[in-house]
Amino acid sequence: MTLWFGGDYNPEQWPREVWDEDVRLMRRAGVTVATVGVFSWAQLEPEDGRFEFEWLDDVLGRLHAGGIGVDLATATASPPPWALRGYPDIAPVTADGVRLGGGSRQHYSPHSPSYRRLAGRLVRALAERYGSHPALVAWHVNNEFGCHVSRCYGEHAAVAFRAWLRARYGTVDALNAAWGTAFWSQRYANFDEIEPPRAAPTLLNPTQVLDFDRFSSDALLDLHRAEAAILRELSPGVPVTTNFMGPFRGLDYWRWAEEVDLVSDDSYPDPADPDSPATAALGRDLMRSLAGDRPWVLMEQAPSAVNWRLRNAPKPPGGNRVLSMQALARGADGIMYFQWRQAASGAETFHSAMVPHGGPDTRVYREVEALGAELGELGWVERQPVPARVAIVFDWTSWWALEQPSRPTALSYLGIVTDWYRAFWDRSVTVDFVRPGADLSAYSLVVAPVLFAADAAALDGLHAYAASGGTLAVTFQSGVLDESLHVHSSGYLGPLAATLGVRVEEFAPLAGPPGAEPPDIPVDGELGPLTGRLWSEYTHAEGADVLATFAAGDVAGWPAVTRNTAGAGTAWYVATHPDADGLGRVTGALLAAAGVDGVLDRCADGVEAIVRGDATFLLNHRGEERQVVWRGDELVLGPREVRILKQ
Repeated sequence: MTLWFGGDYNPEQWPREVWDEDVRLMRRAGVTVATVGVFSWAQLEPEDGRFEFEWLDDVLGRLHAGGIGVDLATATASPPPWALRGYPDIAPVTADGVRLGGGSRQHYSPHSPSYRRLAGRLVRALAERYGSHPALVAWHVNNEFGCHVSRCYGEHAAVAFRAWLRARYGTVDALNAAWGTAFWSQRYANFDEIEPPRAAPTLLNPTQVLDFDRFSSDALLDLHRAEAAILRELSPGVPVTTNFMGPFRGLDYWRWAEEVDLVSDDSYPDPADPDSPATAALGRDLMRSLAGDRPWVLMEQAPSAVNWRLRNAPKPPGGNRVLSMQALARGADGIMYFQWRQAASGAETFHSAMVPHGGPDTRVYREVEALGAELGELGWVERQPVPARVAIVFDWTSWWALEQPSRPTALSYLGIVTDWYRAFWDRSVTVDFVRPGADLSAYSLVVAPVLFAADAAALDGLHAYAASGGTLAVTFQSGVLDESLHVHSSGYLGPLAATLGVRVEEFAPLAGPPGAEPPDIPVDGELGPLTGRLWSEYTHAEGADVLATFAAGDVAGWPAVTRNTAGAGTAWYVATHPDADGLGRVTGALLAAAGVDGVLDRCADGVEAIVRGDATFLLNHRGEERQVVWRGDELVLGPREVRILKQ
């Protein structure tokens, strides 16, 4: 593939006299690919079984004549009104039993036989007609699976859940053992007694809830597989993708990434949030990690403001370019938008587009046009690698399990992971994400933050990494439960306790008066004074060196940060969540121990540096000048400047 540049194109929203201008302006802006038909089911099939393709024939013909490739959508993300009215079982059902209506989008249940039949019929008709169209460069399955409805609790869901459980456990006795149903008299005599975890008087069975999370992610993935199978049958050789949504809680993207030919992502950082460049970078690095050896594309972003926040700040001048270049630097082979032309009506009327309401004589379009020209000169970056010597373990099972109720305290899985990621980002250290059990041999440093629910194989893999010479860091609330949410028989941390040289005796999460934020706790030691947040605990050092201790409260004097020799490597344990300065000191010590340097010799607030291939990308996300040092040279970066330095 060549570098993609373009966006969602929805010509069905406009009269045909606009279409010629669209192609002309696309060519002027350097557009190479347009995503077509994402929400066009009602136009493609205005009545049950009656298809109208003439308008789409015209659109694809115009784009092809203009030299613009097409990422053709299957249009299954929003069933038309006739489908919901004629087949009411399509509608999803909430945990409270509310059947969701139409007039919006994603109003379908993945478990509905009617939806699956109608969607499959539409996909087959599209593939038969356009599977070998000369404009076709990729198939775009559905859209943002699970974005608004990632869980359905209706009767079709109950039947599908039971079938999934039979496949997972084989026997109801195995399920009872995994779910711990001896508690609260929950033992099942057969699978038919099992229901989805709907609204209940009090706390639900934690493993039942976790399995429903797994099942729901798999159910939507099965929808994707069904559409992709039709496309690969009738349109062989054409890549298939579906757009992810960064670190999205609803779906286990490690499993999803195995089912696409290229990974694509939607990203909408808030221009008003000064931390958004770092969180956007996290999403980019996650997509690159999910893609592995395959390409990935930034499928959606806004050229300026979105329309769903309480206050929708526009991207400042240069903001669109610097975030686009961030994606390119972190491995993207395409920069796309939602959408091409700003809608004149509907729920996203005020969502910005490449061609705004004001037309081409606008700041937004001029910036898009300039970016298109620039990307046209950057084809050399395509498929170039982004080297990383640091990895963070990212695990959807732990995310789902940690954030259930009835835990020691309320914790944000993504928030904690993001804080650790940010500490590396601030030091211009590139990070890969890895799934539990992955091969870690390529990394000098691996961090496993709040790996709350992990099986023995994943924990053994972390031990093997450290024993073979790696530097491993594990945080509190890791290895607490196994994959069935049972406490490890050897105690907290499971087999990692020996690797880390510590034993966790008791949790002591930080807590203040009801309704108040938890207090901080001071930490002292050879790393310097630190401020701990959210968590403390009673941990015994059993062989590990104590680098820092809690300095106040009932846990005063107990270890807060330890380091242990594990075979040929070292294993660190962090028993609290340091604030930003503290995480900076901890990660600095870890990087020094692992022999990892950042891209920059001296960093600056809001500046990131990434190596891709033989080029170093320097990006200043701030509206003021910043000074950095790269390879001994002091460089001044202007406001929102992007500088590409060839090696």
